[in-house]
Amino acid sequence: MTVRRAAMPRRRPPLAAVACALALAGCGGATSATSIATSSAPPATSNPAATSSATSPTAPPPAPEGGGRSPSGLGHSTASAQVVQSQPPPGSCHALGSGLYSRPDPHCTPGALNPAVTQATIQHTICVMGWTSTVRPPESVTEPEKRASMAAYGATGPLSAYEYDHFVPLQLGGAVNDPRNLWPEPGASPNPKDAVESDLRSEVCAGRMTLADAQRAIVSDWTKLAGQGTTGTPSTSKPASPPSSSGARCSASASYSSRYHDYDVYVHSNQPSRTVTVTDDSGRTASYHTNASGYADVYFKAPASAAGETVTVHVDGATCQTTL
Repeated sequence: MTVRRAAMPRRRPPLAAVACALALAGCGGATSATSIATSSAPPATSNPAATSSATSPTAPPPAPEGGGRSPSGLGHSTASAQVVQSQPPPGSCHALGSGLYSRPDPHCTPGALNPAVTQATIQHTICVMGWTSTVRPPESVTEPEKRASMAAYGATGPLSAYEYDHFVPLQLGGAVNDPRNLWPEPGASPNPKDAVESDLRSEVCAGRMTLADAQRAIVSDWTKLAGQGTTGTPSTSKPASPPSSSGARCSASASYSSRYHDYDVYVHSNQPSRTVTVTDDSGRTASYHTNASGYADVYFKAPASAAGETVTVHVDGATCQTTL
């Protein structure tokens, strides 16, 4: 897994082996919200389902916002975990992709953050085992929200066929009960996204990745972290390098991020915790290190016009190439 530090923040470490990720899921239930700021949302009504209904025929209702933007670019939330929140209008949201690797509509569910979780507080919040259970909203709040959210996404079938998913997970500082951060994810939990979330949390708590980078990694396209990219510019790749005399090998692919205006160079190798360097013929270079599974996402600063250019990847004793 890879991360950008201050000079080169990381977004999306690819985790093709994430199925055997750490068992730090943080998906358990909870009943209180002691770490969340006081809600600026209206008080709950005697009919929670009515509170969760759409308030506009054409656009999602405005969500509580607090404290401006975070380092990851996402907004903070003051939505209370004890108040049923209004959801987007029925049929107004459209998931990207389908099945276990689908993603929420970025207009309805762009992601939002808990202001109590920052880089400075992670050792007292998300890195404390069981902390997420202290902030997770109760089922009496999430069940009516989930029904309304399913209607917004046109999701049919029983509630059990979907997980009411925190897009930015609680274990990465996601907003506890904001409609911008919750949606009906197809399939029951645990699922592939849960494994990615747990691995990212482990990297953040070990100091190998910043909290903001992990949050951006999820929002940008978590499916790429699991090797199942579904949207954006298709990546290109070249055959894996033959094993070196030391047995080191690697393969690489790349895709352009129109959101961040750079390239993700995904490196797969059998070399865990090694420095990765990416260079092109014009002298541009970028580096990071592979994670414990030998994977890295190196953010390569090059314009979209560089598409088609070849970059060379060096990781320990292995060398491979890919085309931007």
